[in-house]
Parts: sequence; structure tokens; C-alpha cells
Amino acid sequence: MYKIPLFDLNYDEREQKAVAETLASKWISSGPKCMELEEIFKKELDIPYAHAVANCTAALHLAMCGLGIGEGDEVIVPSLTFVATVNAVRYVGAKPVFCDITGPDDLTISPDGIRKLITEKTKAIVVMHYGGFACHMDEIVDIAQKRHLYIIEDACHGPLSEYHGKKLGTIGDAGCFSFFSNKNISTGEGGLIVTKREEVSERIRLLCSHGMTTMSYERAKGHSTSYDVVALGYNYRLDDIRAALGIVQMGKLRADLERRKAVRKLYLEKLGGVKRLILPFYACGEFSSNYIMPTVLADTGADAAVRDEIRKRLQEEGIQTSVHYPAVHRFSIYKDAGRGDLSRTEYAADHEITLPMYASLSDDQVSYICDMYKRILEEV
Repeated sequence: MYKIPLFDLNYDEREQKAVAETLASKWISSGPKCMELEEIFKKELDIPYAHAVANCTAALHLAMCGLGIGEGDEVIVPSLTFVATVNAVRYVGAKPVFCDITGPDDLTISPDGIRKLITEKTKAIVVMHYGGFACHMDEIVDIAQKRHLYIIEDACHGPLSEYHGKKLGTIGDAGCFSFFSNKNISTGEGGLIVTKREEVSERIRLLCSHGMTTMSYERAKGHSTSYDVVALGYNYRLDDIRAALGIVQMGKLRADLERRKAVRKLYLEKLGGVKRLILPFYACGEFSSNYIMPTVLADTGADAAVRDEIRKRLQEEGIQTSVHYPAVHRFSIYKDAGRGDLSRTEYAADHEITLPMYASLSDDQVSYICDMYKRILEEV
């Protein structure tokens, strides 16, 4: 057991009550709780269409399908992300083309890198708002509009995060969110996809439930007694048990994010002057979900082995850390994928250390983490 874990679940009796009430209702598959969660997201994000789904991977896949991306298309993607961001491109038979990040102080996809990778086959750009910090969306939207490209936002790190007053996930053609157990909104599994486009929403609605024209909950309520199947769809529905958890989590989210903001501020105060460290997004003034607390070793003479030794030493002090992320283009399955220069991505992948981040992290715990981190950096 760690003295200070990487993440702590923000659960209490309210989640237990929500699950018990859903079980007592005897409707546990996709139904009223899913609809309620979708309405909450639409209101919070000020967007007309939202669909609760089984996980963010399903959301990413549905975004590709909903926008008509398929065989022969190229999709520009980051490599510094979780592999699901890229897998979704392959699910529809399209080709992922890896793009570099902006730099060790900004771990989001590079607009300049995007420009260099566009070909006549490029159909879309996938951005991943790393850690809940926005990509350079003004530039990316400008690129997409000039070249008639779709934008899919992987906003799994960024519920309620903002960019110039807009919520992440609402800027492009579709936005995808994760409710995995270690995310800001935690339901174990689960996700949600939003869009401003009615035709994309309708396509997603069909595909997430076998291509059926009506859902079982609609038929149970007497709104319909039959259905047709008009598309080759999937079973990507979220269930009402997890949706009930999501509703409670959404009610806690704003306070949780405000506390995370304070935790990050203390981290920046404690680690801001450390010469061997880069603190990505240090000067970011936008509201962020602060999903994780990334740090990057500034010592170019160091490598992944040095980074791993530092993590090992932190573990010995009872502090759990992680790496976000191994570069996707280095995985065997993607060795033949298209790519530009990925040197900045590779540097970040070999030098990044993620520190604990959650709302219940105390000031004393943050101070302890920073003191141990600084001491170990001096010794290794």
C-alpha cells in the first residue's frame, strides 16, 4: 500500500444510495438515468446533443462512424495519448498519422505539426486535451476549416475544462468523455459523446444500439411497440446503474475541480523553482479539470532509466506515480503507421512523471511529495 496513492475515488454514501435506488426501480439497463445524465451534460456544456455510452473508446469509435470516416481516409492523431485514441481510427479502416506535441512544457498536439501532415487523404484531426488542458484550438479550428477537415476532441481528461469560454468537447465536430474509475467522473466504466450536429447525433443514436430505430426503454413506456434495424450498429449503451453513479459524480464535480485547482497551485509553488523540472502548462490561465499533475525532467542527459529510478525512489517513500503516456507510435501494432517528426513526443514519453492529484489530497501531503521529489532529484 502507498502512503499517498496516485488517485483517490471521490465516493461516499450518495453513490451507494443512487445505486440502491436504481436497483429498487427494477430498470437497470439503459433508461431514465442515462437520459438524465445526458440532460445534465447538455446543460453543463451548453450543447444540443449528448449520448451516454459504454466507455470513451466506444465514444471515439462512434465519432468516427458518425462523421463518415472510413477506408482510404487519413486521420491526424497525437502519439502522447492512451492507445484508444488511435485505435478508434483503425476500427473504421482509416489510417492514423502521428503528430508531435508542442513541447515539454505543452504536451498537446502541435498545430505546426498538423499542417505538415495534411494530404489529400486527410479527413479529420483528433485532439487530446492532455491532463484537462486545452489544445491550441483557435489554430486547429482555422486549419480544419481551411482544409475542410473534421475535428474530434478526446476530452476524456477534461470535463468542464474551458478554452476561451467554451467547454472542451464542444469546439469540434464531436467530443468524447470517459467515466473510467480513475477519471474526474468515475463510474467504473462508461463514457459520453457530444455534438452540435443533428445528423451526427442521429447516426450515433442508431449505431450505439444495434442500428435499432427505438430503444427498449421507449418500448417499455409505450412510445413504440416495434422497431426496425436500419444500420449495422453496436452494443455501446451505458446502463442505468453506472449512469446513476455519473449523476452523483456530476453533482460533486465543480467542487472537486476547485479543490484540484488549489492542489495544483500548491504544487506549482513548491516545484516551480526546481531547475531539473519542467511543469507543463505552468502559465495556463484557463479553467482546467486538472485530471493529472504531470512533470517533465528538464535534464536532457537523463533518459527513461533515470526517470524510472526516480519513480522507484518515490515509491520507496510511499508515493505512487505514473507515466502519461508511453508513446503510441512505439507500440508494435503501430510500427508501420504514418508519422511526422516525433522527437518531442519521445522526449516527453521518456521524461514525464505524473504525481498524485485528487481533491482529497491535503496540503501536508503535497508538501511531503514535493520535498521528497526535490531531495531525490538532487541525489539521482
